[in-house]
Amino acid sequence: MASSTTVDCAARDNTQRTLKPRHIQLIGIGGTIGTALFVQIGSALPHGGPGSLLLAFVVWATVVLAINSCLSELVTWVPVSSPFSQCADRYVDPALGVCVGINFFIQMAMNVPFEITAFNLMLRYWTEKIPTAAVIVFVLITYTLLNIFTVKYYGEAEYWLAIGKIILILGLFMFTFVTMAGVNPIHDRYGFRNWDPSKVPGTPFATYVHSGSLGHFLGFLRCLTQAVFTVGGPELVAMTSGEAENPRKVLPRSFNAVFYRLGTFFIVGAFTVGTIVPYTDPKLALASSGKRTGAAASPYIIAMETLGVRGWDHLVNALIILSIFSAGNSYVYCASRTLYGLALNGHVSKVLCRCTSSGVPIYCVGITIIVAFLSFLQVSESGSVVLQFTDISTVCQTVNYAAISFTYIWFYRALKFQGISRNLLPCRSKCQPYLAFYSLFCSITMMFATGFTVFLPGQWNTTTFVFSYILVVALPILFGVYKVTRRTKWRPPGAISFFDEERKVVDDYERSFFLQKEVELEIGP
Repeated sequence: MASSTTVDCAARDNTQRTLKPRHIQLIGIGGTIGTALFVQIGSALPHGGPGSLLLAFVVWATVVLAINSCLSELVTWVPVSSPFSQCADRYVDPALGVCVGINFFIQMAMNVPFEITAFNLMLRYWTEKIPTAAVIVFVLITYTLLNIFTVKYYGEAEYWLAIGKIILILGLFMFTFVTMAGVNPIHDRYGFRNWDPSKVPGTPFATYVHSGSLGHFLGFLRCLTQAVFTVGGPELVAMTSGEAENPRKVLPRSFNAVFYRLGTFFIVGAFTVGTIVPYTDPKLALASSGKRTGAAASPYIIAMETLGVRGWDHLVNALIILSIFSAGNSYVYCASRTLYGLALNGHVSKVLCRCTSSGVPIYCVGITIIVAFLSFLQVSESGSVVLQFTDISTVCQTVNYAAISFTYIWFYRALKFQGISRNLLPCRSKCQPYLAFYSLFCSITMMFATGFTVFLPGQWNTTTFVFSYILVVALPILFGVYKVTRRTKWRPPGAISFFDEERKVVDDYERSFFLQKEVELEIGP
């Protein structure tokens, strides 16, 4: 275990780089594939049908790819901890940096109790005898230990957990394609029946609340809000930049791999869910309303029950539990590093800059774990209260993407103004800055559309409204208060320094890194 002795880690970004390339490649998968893809994705299917679900995931995947293009340039240019906050601070306005950092911390920190609640609900698929409090305490202690040990152990844990996720999702894809051909206990060769309107009325595009074109649009919008919460990845890869080994070589490959992850896991996942179970299935409706929870709410488990498949549901449940655990572990890491980035920039107490001798921001990890104590709400309340954290997390996602897009536009503008060629960037994407404008527009639109269901007839829910829009009001207020009290100013394009000192430290680190590798090759094993 890392020493409890603390040291000043102002220069830690470029000295404690212990995340291996194979760790970074899978951390993006580990943090994004969890409850949403295996279980919660089915909650949107009854409202939009398989066509709307697939279309929504394809549309939002294009937004995430645009964000990936922006981040790949920003982060590889200067690989530092909490890049969203630090880039917004240096390129746009310190007030924006504060808002971005706090927003992303809230998103990641709120996801931890959500995943712990889901973990507990999945266990109840097997037994009700394990006390909820005991489950929560066990998970919190495990997360704490994994994140206090040196970061390389965190990376190693996520590496193996992410492999388990990949095996699970590919196995479920194979299960879908095999059973649709009739290889199942009841020999039901269902094929693409659940996409055929002559066999399942209303498919592939179902109506929601209203009939006609408006109902189809609302069904698609409901699926799109699910896609916003489910689809991600580049932001988690970016969060490793401050601790990535050989970052300017490793990170571009990791960002380029996001395209294949989106296509393979999320889009194919949306397609298989719409194929394996009809959107009119009563069990799916119960899951969507919250009356069927845990593993029983997974569309894959529902399909296994319908097809008479026995035993495999327990294996799937076990692997989903591992994926949920992995996602929560990633969120603890990202939340603590975001808080650490805010401390480095002086936006929160400098006490949070203190780290263990191995470079772990221990106080930031502790605060994140304290926020995760919200998972104890399910001890006295139903888990549905904690699961509603998805509303606030979804809004945080759109705010974060909008801020990244806006920051990139400022960055692009400053490069052009100062005559700096983008060919000098370690990773240069195409179609910029148009992709940034596209992602900015879509993110702002979804920021206000995420909680649209509360405005539909008979759908008002005060909790959902508050969780969906509190940050839309609070963050601009925070921006204004910080800007007035600290007298911050918008960064003019000619005065932006592009992290000159930090880039020099990274240059020195990389020269030392390559020199060490050359020596190791000459000496041999």
